[in-house]
Amino acid sequence: MDQLASQLPTGAPLSLIHLLINLGIGVPLALLVRWHFERFGSTLSNRDEFAQVFPFILLTTTLIITVVKSSLALSLGLVGALSIVRFRTPIKEPEELAYLFFAIAMGLGLGADQTVPTVAAGVFILATVAILRWARRDREKTKLYLSVDIAGAREGQQQRIDSLNEVIARHVRVSDLRRVDSREGNLEATYFVDVGGSQHVSALIDDLQQAFPDIGVSFIDQSRMPTV
Repeated sequence: MDQLASQLPTGAPLSLIHLLINLGIGVPLALLVRWHFERFGSTLSNRDEFAQVFPFILLTTTLIITVVKSSLALSLGLVGALSIVRFRTPIKEPEELAYLFFAIAMGLGLGADQTVPTVAAGVFILATVAILRWARRDREKTKLYLSVDIAGAREGQQQRIDSLNEVIARHVRVSDLRRVDSREGNLEATYFVDVGGSQHVSALIDDLQQAFPDIGVSFIDQSRMPTV
């Protein structure tokens, strides 16, 4: 039995210094991922709360890979452990899953002692995503949902809708009527519009209020956050 045990692979010795160095590098990298998600993420959930998990995932992955890579037996044990663990964290949007995979990838690279390629690739990926998001930001702000509420619109609703379309068309590049509701004498309409800028939004509001003194106007961007 002792002879058989001596023949089993024990794995390479674990370097505590290398582990601490990788964890130390992983801390600012994890904070960078968290800041990037909070700054450039577009998910509707609470980004501040969700981003707190990224440092934990990145550093934990670094520890696991550092320990597991030194032993084949530990690698097989990790596969068995993961097969019985179920992660029930609700992932509401693909962007959240992408950031989770990115944090895991950074942890894998650091745990495998590929520090320089991991840091270089991580910074490059985050910078690329930031540039793409920044370039799209101005275009996204021009695409809004316009919600109007006109009181006492029981009579001549079609005429009021035609008048609304005429007023809106003068200030937007594209308008699409998405929803019309009529209840208790009130007319509610929702449009998807593409405006040229904030000055067009202000002009559209003034024109609508002049044409319909009893109108209520709301603008909502694509992330459903009110802008007016």
